[in-house]
Amino acid sequence: MNAGDSGDGAPPRVSPLHEAHAALGAKLVPFGGWEMPLAYPSGTVAEHRACRLSAVAFDVSHLGTVRVVGPDAFGHLQQSLSNDLRRVHPGRAQYTHLLDDDGFVVDDIIVWWVDEERFDVMPNASNTTDVLAAIGGSDVTGERAVIAVQGPEARDRLARVSPEAAAVHRFNVERFEWGGATCLVAGTGYTGEDGVECAVPAEVAVDFWDAVLAQGVAPAGLGARDTLRLEAGLPLHGHELGPGITPLQAGLGWVVGWDKAEFTGRAALEEERASGPSRRLRGFVASGRQPLRDGSEVRYGADRVGVLTSGNFSPMRERGIGLGFVDADARLLDGDEVTVVQRGRELTAHVVRPPMWPVREDTE
Repeated sequence: MNAGDSGDGAPPRVSPLHEAHAALGAKLVPFGGWEMPLAYPSGTVAEHRACRLSAVAFDVSHLGTVRVVGPDAFGHLQQSLSNDLRRVHPGRAQYTHLLDDDGFVVDDIIVWWVDEERFDVMPNASNTTDVLAAIGGSDVTGERAVIAVQGPEARDRLARVSPEAAAVHRFNVERFEWGGATCLVAGTGYTGEDGVECAVPAEVAVDFWDAVLAQGVAPAGLGARDTLRLEAGLPLHGHELGPGITPLQAGLGWVVGWDKAEFTGRAALEEERASGPSRRLRGFVASGRQPLRDGSEVRYGADRVGVLTSGNFSPMRERGIGLGFVDADARLLDGDEVTVVQRGRELTAHVVRPPMWPVREDTE
């Protein structure tokens, strides 16, 4: 997930659900070269809490879909991406990274392994062109909408629309039929809650979206998507992942397939693994309600030990929360008190091991 416009002067792309969002009164904003809903009239906090307590639907059509097919697809992706596809099989999804030669994260990706010789690779919006250039395949983003139904009641409510879609297991991929069209569903999400993501052909997207909302599922925008992922301690490309950041620094060494053959960035990661990362990603919870902000300095005593990469207000904890990189030499432990310096103010916060929600018993 990554914010920002396309930067090339082209008008933003729009989702097949664009008019439906406008009709619902959504605030539409530029995002990754697209115009997407930031929030609906209920507001980000209400949408966030609805996801934690019941169910919401996000339009995530701005995520790319690069389709790689054929007998060489598996081998090509094994060489191109960090994770080991041998850990999964057709009908499964896998989180992985595209790295550069220095081991830095070009993009974080979900691969939907649809069948033996078909992979739908899902990059972040603004990175689709770069991923397409790196792995080949075809960009089929414009052919579908992707609707993420998330929350503790997501599957029960979605089952009234499509029992098949609601039944998909976590990180599995299945086909289902809806409105005379063949759709895909994966048991994935970006909220910390249970749920699924449905890729439906553009021609039935509005009807499917309306059918989901008719079951009492609230629409939610990118604002809530960001606060939800932050509470869950999930990285955001351009913040916790990107140029100059490796998977090991971000605490994501598990997405590296050390047991497979050569892949882009492997040599650099092996060197970093041997010496140990110079910095590590940590979570922070403020003592008060003031939102934490990315770019803020983190101090431990009198020493500057790191910087926040993301920050916001947690609607569930009702405190400021953040993620940030701290120097490995600082040896910060969970529970340690730090000072976050932002806009000339000093805020007290404590180091926590993500997620920030649900609250870990060992952090209270």
